[in-house]
Amino acid sequence: MDNVESIILGGGCFWCIEEIYNQLNGVENAISGYAGGFINYPDYNLICNSETGHAEVVKVEFDSSIISLKQILEIFFVMHDPTTIDRQGNDVGPQYRSIIFYNSEKQKDTIYETMNEITDKKIWDNKLVTQIIEYDDNTAAKFWIAEEYHQKYFQKNPTQGYCQVVINPKINKFRKEFYQLLKN
Repeated sequence: MDNVESIILGGGCFWCIEEIYNQLNGVENAISGYAGGFINYPDYNLICNSETGHAEVVKVEFDSSIISLKQILEIFFVMHDPTTIDRQGNDVGPQYRSIIFYNSEKQKDTIYETMNEITDKKIWDNKLVTQIIEYDDNTAAKFWIAEEYHQKYFQKNPTQGYCQVVINPKINKFRKEFYQLLKN
């Protein structure tokens, strides 16, 4: 498919980001993983101990003829706090930083354009601190798929405490604000 693109987004716990993007019309897949660190084959325990430099991220594969990168990014900048360094709510550490890995100059331009629009709209009181990094399979920007039990975590564990207290309210907010973009 000629219109399928991917972008890697980190905005806190990947369980929430993954669930949001898997509900969008035009998103083919949202895969939880790790990127931005300095070791090969990271795992969740190392990530949680802040030993690898990786962020929890989601690789979003989408059909740009159905949903645009700009829409993907607008959701990203509204659904997490891109103004806090190494934290999202009670989740603290470099693995929870706001980060985007792009794979073309066109994506990079769209990212900065969207960030400027978000800033101009004053959605957040503080300055955006999202890191913008070029994706490359041969560098620290490489995407590593997270362990299987992390994939579609919210769908598999909707009654788990973290899912109920942290993820569910975000999903409800997302569904209310972006209802027109949801899968049927």
